[in-house]
Amino acid sequence: MAPDSVERRFAAETGQRPVPKSLGLLRSRPDPVGDRSVRRQPPVSYIVNEKPRDKGDNTAIDRLMVNSNDIPLASRPVNRAAHHRADPVWISTALKSNDVLVFLLRDGELFVEHCGASLVWLGPEALDLKKAGDTIFMGLDKANTPIFALNLTAGMTQDDHLVASLGEFTDMRTAASQLPAMQANLAATARSLFEWHRNHGFCAKCGHQSGLVEAGWKRTCPNCGSEHFPRTDPVAIMLAVKGDKCLLGRGHGWPAGFWSALAGFVEPGETVEQAASRELEEEAGIKSSPENAEYLFCQPWPFPSSLMIGIIIEAETTEISVSQDELEAAQWVSRDEARQILAGTHPDIYCPPPMAVAHHILKVWAERDPLKA
Repeated sequence: MAPDSVERRFAAETGQRPVPKSLGLLRSRPDPVGDRSVRRQPPVSYIVNEKPRDKGDNTAIDRLMVNSNDIPLASRPVNRAAHHRADPVWISTALKSNDVLVFLLRDGELFVEHCGASLVWLGPEALDLKKAGDTIFMGLDKANTPIFALNLTAGMTQDDHLVASLGEFTDMRTAASQLPAMQANLAATARSLFEWHRNHGFCAKCGHQSGLVEAGWKRTCPNCGSEHFPRTDPVAIMLAVKGDKCLLGRGHGWPAGFWSALAGFVEPGETVEQAASRELEEEAGIKSSPENAEYLFCQPWPFPSSLMIGIIIEAETTEISVSQDELEAAQWVSRDEARQILAGTHPDIYCPPPMAVAHHILKVWAERDPLKA
């Protein structure tokens, strides 16, 4: 992408012109982006008029969620263009092209602008970083610009590569809550994939070291030929309700006052509704029936790689019997209390932030008309 087109994209999305400054990433040759842009501009969203949120503005993720496409970390995905993954020539050409967009991770952290409002976007010069590791092809944006995630090895610091002026490495949870929806989705996807590669470097069938293929979306074993695909663990996260009350729990070691919906992994041979009912009884002693479970929405959760499946389930009993192996405590709270908790005005309890699906499960129930719930 020529500098002029970079500036046009920036102007169209933000109404501003880039700040004149060089990336300064390359020691041996001129910066290919030129001296008119600090960094590459973000990918073009498929959603018309999507604008980055100001730091601290949770409006886009604090409204009542309707379906999974609205959920933080899930909304505004790019075109994954999976048909390109198995074409190494195309991938290599795209990664070296002048218009490629590359964002960085290191040890699960994201490289973001100092203000936290955007990932730092680099071009092909990102590959010249001394400790550059694996790359993953994330897909194409609306302008068919290829997008890659680059994982940097553990010893890398931004000072090593003269990128300190561009941004900083930040914890995923902190960073994702401030990023525009599409960037948060890209970041969550990349983190899950890199964590999978880090933890599954050897073949589960023969024990031989496996290799990354298909642009980061598969591993193969050179010894036995087995193929391994990225893992996603389904988790039922459920809010048990009875009349005008819902059940909240807290785990061992959680911050004082922090309560949330209960959750547990879906086991082989069961549905998510059955898992919700089983986990509810195992953790809190509350009986329920899977047929009285209501699916709401789901959320990819990259810690390390879960799919959180939101459920509201009608409780059949109310007496709590907490399993100390699972929870520290559980309690019933009223709908009015739930509204206070969400508003941050409850004197003793606070809940997960809007980035977490538990927040939105509680919000759906709390804002329902109790006569129609």
